[in-house]
Amino acid sequence: MHASIVESIRPAGMTRRQFIKSVIATGAVSSSGLLFSGPAGAGPKASPGAVERLITLDVNGQRRRVDVLPQETLAQTLRHKLGLTGLKVGCDRGECGACTVLVDAVPQYACSLLTQSVRGKAILTVEGLARPDGKLHPLQQGVLDEQGFQCGYCAPGFLMATLGFLVTNPHPTRQELAHGVSGNLCRCQDYDKILTGLMRGAEYMRKE
Repeated sequence: MHASIVESIRPAGMTRRQFIKSVIATGAVSSSGLLFSGPAGAGPKASPGAVERLITLDVNGQRRRVDVLPQETLAQTLRHKLGLTGLKVGCDRGECGACTVLVDAVPQYACSLLTQSVRGKAILTVEGLARPDGKLHPLQQGVLDEQGFQCGYCAPGFLMATLGFLVTNPHPTRQELAHGVSGNLCRCQDYDKILTGLMRGAEYMRKE
C-alpha cells in the first residue's frame, strides 16, 4: 500500500503498522476507501440502515440460520449455503423455471428472488416433498411411474410449479395443467410425457 495513501486515510492515534495490520486482518477494503474507526484489528462499523446478514429462514419445515448478503438470491442461498442442490439453476434470469420453489405455497423463481425478502415465509424445495418415512410424494411417484422426464434437470422446477398450481386447481384438465406450468421449460422438449406424469401425480394426490 502506497505510503501517501496510508497517511491520508489512517485514523489519528493509530500507527502505520497497526493500520496496515488491521486492513489485512479484516479485509475491509472497498472501492471507495478503507473503513475503520477503532483500534487496530477492529472491523468496520455497520452503517445506518444496513441489512442484517445473519437471518433465519423457514425451509422445508425447519428453521435455518444463514449468513446472507443483501444482494444474494434465494437460489444462491439454498444451493450454496444450505446445500439444497435439488433446486437447479438454468438461465439464472427468471426465464426457464428450473429453480422454482414454493414461497408460502406460491411458485416463485428462486434465481430472481432476494433471500432477504423471504424472511418469515415458508419456503419449500423439492427436497421437502418426500414423506418423513422416505416415501415419495404423489407427484414424484406419478412422474416416476410414467417415466415423465429424460435428463431430469428440469424435473424439480416442474414438480414445484405443479404442486403450487394444484393448490388453486386440484382437478385440472390436461390443458389447464399445461397452462399452469407454462413458465417452466424442458430442454429435452418432452412435454407430452411430462404432462402425462404430472397428471398421474395429480391423480395420486386426490386419492390420498
